[in-house]
Formats: sequence, C-alpha cells, structure tokens
Amino acid sequence: MFAALSHRNFRLFFFGQFVSLTGSWMQNTAQAWLIYRLTRDPLMLGLVALVAQLPVLVLGFYAGFAVDHADHLRLVKRTQFLAMIQAALLALLTWGGQIEVWHVFALSLGLGVVNAFDMPARQVLIGELVPVEHRHNAIALNSTIVNASRIVGPALAGLAIAYAGEAGCFAFNAVSYVAVLFALKAMRHVRQPPPSEPRGGPWREIGDGMAYAFGHEPIRLVLMALTVVGLVGLPVYTLMPVFAEDVLHSGAKGLGILSSFSGAGAMIGALALAGRRGAAGMGAEMVSGSAGMAVALAGMAWSRHFGASCFFMALMGWFAIRVLAGANTALQELSDDRHRGRVMSFYSMIFIGLSPVGSFVAGGVASRIGAAWTTAGMAVGMAALAAGYGKRLRSI
Repeated sequence: MFAALSHRNFRLFFFGQFVSLTGSWMQNTAQAWLIYRLTRDPLMLGLVALVAQLPVLVLGFYAGFAVDHADHLRLVKRTQFLAMIQAALLALLTWGGQIEVWHVFALSLGLGVVNAFDMPARQVLIGELVPVEHRHNAIALNSTIVNASRIVGPALAGLAIAYAGEAGCFAFNAVSYVAVLFALKAMRHVRQPPPSEPRGGPWREIGDGMAYAFGHEPIRLVLMALTVVGLVGLPVYTLMPVFAEDVLHSGAKGLGILSSFSGAGAMIGALALAGRRGAAGMGAEMVSGSAGMAVALAGMAWSRHFGASCFFMALMGWFAIRVLAGANTALQELSDDRHRGRVMSFYSMIFIGLSPVGSFVAGGVASRIGAAWTTAGMAVGMAALAAGYGKRLRSI
C-alpha cells in the first residue's frame, strides 16, 4: 500500500505537500466564508470560483505544451513560490482591514494563472519521483494527502475563523509553502526524461496533443466522463457555505466539519485505491464512483440534520476520489511520455477549469431555487453519467 514511500524523493514531496495543502484548504475555506460574509450571495461564491479557475481552462492548452517541454521540478518550484506570494498578499490585505471583494477576485485570478501551469507539472512530476511500477501507488498516495489535508485544513479554518478571523488562515497558507519549497530543493536525482524539442510552433504542438488525446478512445472516454463530473458533481462544494449557514444553521464551525467529513471519506477512498496491485479496472472505479456520488448528492439535498449531512459528505468524498484518482491513474498509464504533459493539462482543464463553470451555474440556480433543489438536480446528472457511460468505461 505504501510502496512509493520507499523512495526518498517521493517521501519529501509527500510530507511537504501535506503541510502546504493543509494551508491551501484553510485558505479555500476562509476565502469562501469571507466572500459569503461580505456579500451574502450564493452567486458570488460561484463567481469567485469561476474567476479562480478560469485561467486553467483558458491557458490549459498552452500550459500542457509548456509542461511537455520544461524541467518539471524547476517549473513546480517557481509556481509554488508565486502561490506563496499570492497568499501573503491576501493575508496582509485582510489583516489591515482593507480587503474588498475585488481584491479577492483579482488575487484569485492571479493564483489561477499560476495553477494552470502548476497542476499538470505536479501531476507529471509525481510519476517521475518513483519507478514506473509504483506510479499508480504514488498517484493514489498523493490523493490521500490531498484529502487528509481536506480533513485537517477546513477544521483548522473553522476554528481559526471563529477565533482569529480569515487573515490567520491566509497567513498560515503563505508560511506553509516553505515546507514544499524546502522539500523540492532537497530532492536529488529526479528521473525526468529530457525536455523534448518542439516539433513546430506552440499551436502545432497543441493540435498534436489534442489529436493524440481525442483520437485515443480510452483517453477520450475518461476525459468526457470527467467533463460531466466537473460540471455536474463537484460544484456541490461551492454550495457548502450555504448549507452550513442557511440550511443546517451551523456557522463557520459547521462548514469546517462538513468539509472535514468529505475529506475523511476521500482519504479512506484514496487509501483503498493505493492498496490495489495495479492500474487495471480504473474505468470500473469511475462508474461505481459516479453512481455513488449521485446517492450522496441526493442524500445531501434531502438532509436537514447536521449529523446526516456529515455522513453524506463523507460518502461524497469517498466516491468522488474514486472517480478523480481513477481518472488520473488511467490517463497517466494510457499516455506516452511525449504527450503526458498535454494529456494531464486536459485533465486539469476539465477537473479544475470546468468545475467553476458548473459552480457558477449552481450558484446562480441556488440563488433562485435554493441549494437543496440545485443539489438534487446534480444527483440526477451523476446518475445519468453512470448509466450512460457505464459499459464503455468498464472496458478501459
């Protein structure tokens, strides 16, 4: 289950990322709470999520080209440093009492540009820190720390917001990047293939990557399924402040607890994937995960009891990670070395870039018909994905 941790470079990455991602989840939770406190409008929650991730969608094709022709370790060092600067600026503005909604939007947009390059580079780098036979284990363990940080981060954020305000969360995130930058600097002998020389201009290379990804049926199927998940399933997380404040009446602490239960379910699901002996069967994992997400979303829409909502958010995390980590593993295993950066940029564009579009729509719908009915509609969409794509995805 922990084979990838036997490699020093991955251990450094693993523990450095855990600290940094905990800070990131604290910032995400505090930022959502800040926006809702300033505006009291669910639509604004969706809009700030859209602004934060839109650069991933707009720049994704070029970012994939850049990643395929870059030193991945050096690129990740630079993107992590820029993310640290963004968090520090957000903390200073909030501490000084000068923070306004437009500041949050502008800084979120800047972080989105950084993430457009950081996400595909990090995904490819993970596979280079271990031998090929341990790649699927490294991806699953990385999902574990992402979701372990989702347990710790929002819970700490809920307490920090209650006692120290949002600025404390932003400051912790800025400091947390020191851990990952130290880990990246301490790595030795990372087995990266030499950056390939472009076989034409950026647009020709981008076109080549698209032709490769969408001309390869298994890769195309995974990307199409991810599109539905990003637009229909994942936007429920944007509505969590509305559930916490207006449906469950649990406040900032309740938001942190709900997010932590989702993270706990996702972490357990990621550990289960890490225990698999190989990457076979990831298509089936995506099908069962999509059906499970539909059940969890329906339960969340129905629940008016805080304990039951925590249970359904844990289920949501468990099944969502089976879809997302399963898709990540499948894409990395199906891609060749020359195109892997571009394929993983498509993964980032769909998973990160499209879900805010869904979040924006969900926020707008929720402002008219309520978060519960909006979430019920998401459940129907995920059930349709499991039914419509089930047979084809299982064949991967």
